[in-house]
Amino acid sequence: MAGLKRRVPLHSLRYFISMAGLFSKPGLLPWYARNPPGWSQLFLGTVCKGDFTRVIATKCQKGQKSQKKPSHLGPLDGSWQERLADVVTPLWRLSYEEQLKPVINGYRNKSTFSVNRGPDGNPKTVGFYLGTWRDGNMVCVQSNHLKNIPEKHSQVAQYYEVFLRQSPLEPCLVFHEGGYWRELTVRTNSQGHTMAIITFHPQNLSQEELHVQKEIVKEFFIRGPGAACDLTSLYFQESTMTRCSHQQSPYQLLFGEPYIFEELLSLKIRISPDAFFQINTAGAEMLYRTVGELTGVNSDTILLDICCGTGVIGLSLSQHTSRVLGIELVEQAVEDARWTAAFNGITNSEFHTGRAEKILPGLLKSKEDGQSIVAVVNPARAGLHYKVIQAIRNFRAIHTLVFVSCKLHGESTRNVIELCCPPDPAKKLLGEPFVLQQVVPVDLFPHTPHCELVLLFTR
Repeated sequence: MAGLKRRVPLHSLRYFISMAGLFSKPGLLPWYARNPPGWSQLFLGTVCKGDFTRVIATKCQKGQKSQKKPSHLGPLDGSWQERLADVVTPLWRLSYEEQLKPVINGYRNKSTFSVNRGPDGNPKTVGFYLGTWRDGNMVCVQSNHLKNIPEKHSQVAQYYEVFLRQSPLEPCLVFHEGGYWRELTVRTNSQGHTMAIITFHPQNLSQEELHVQKEIVKEFFIRGPGAACDLTSLYFQESTMTRCSHQQSPYQLLFGEPYIFEELLSLKIRISPDAFFQINTAGAEMLYRTVGELTGVNSDTILLDICCGTGVIGLSLSQHTSRVLGIELVEQAVEDARWTAAFNGITNSEFHTGRAEKILPGLLKSKEDGQSIVAVVNPARAGLHYKVIQAIRNFRAIHTLVFVSCKLHGESTRNVIELCCPPDPAKKLLGEPFVLQQVVPVDLFPHTPHCELVLLFTR
């Protein structure tokens, strides 16, 4: 059961707290101890007093030993497999007695594999990157030995490599140099269903030529060697950019079911190929339970779920709150959230598609100022847009904010500073500041130094 109590990197938390100290006046950031709920004792990071970073020092120091960067790429630095494991799962050499013991292997429900030159120079190698383009030492290493990748994901990647090596078309390594076959994404659920998504650069192929390639790869995974993967669905996306949304370039279903489904927090959840869903399902349940506990919602509360993905946080709390309002950029994810609400008989939710900084101000203006609102934000690594922070700060009905962060440094630190600093007319931060009350780390990524951090703010 992933989601265990996790000691997070010492330097990250010290930096975060020191930054908080820049704007903290006495009592503004009252770090205090509070016992986590009994159900989560095994899974959640303990909230500690003052220098709670002391608690996590041991793990950090051990983890740092395994993260020593090599001076160069080459056989003298160990096998390619060991090198890749050191980059992707830098704690793999430690027993998980030292990492704390959840189910730690094969926990990812989504993996994205690159295509490029392997250690032997073969450009049709499917795996993960080592090195950098800038240094000219990029190499793609097969990843079937990695502890966090499920066997099913590795199997699909291996058969995709088999397919590429028998295809007359070259892979697309650099866009302006031509080539066609690109990355592979594999998504699975706890029932063992598997969705594969192949990204393809069309270059100058005609529609008829594209159709031929789609039929060839489809045949490979239905009746050819790839049938061993037993895919639930296979998607194909034509993309001329590094990343394309469904709106920019639609995901084309070559065969199978259009969605996979997951059971989480007593909900049946629909997941589209483009939708965000936490990559560790068991850990995600612990994460969302933690968020739910910290919100303190009741029947008089409106729950505002910003960057809501497939809407799981809001929908799981819908029975405890008067209304759920979700905002999400990815249209497919919003459609999934609406389906999940309807399927599970939830009638007090509404979901809006678009950028939070454009939707949130107008959405808040439509609500009566006397209504009590609890906000949950779960942004990407880039953090929240400053206009979202402004809207949250300046709408006084928001008295509780739960911030889920996957990256402490950078924009998330700026977000926290602007949430908690004194009113600043120059930045249009006019509302009363929030106070950071509690921090709970939740481990979604065994064998790595990363974790999700849940922060509770009130005012």
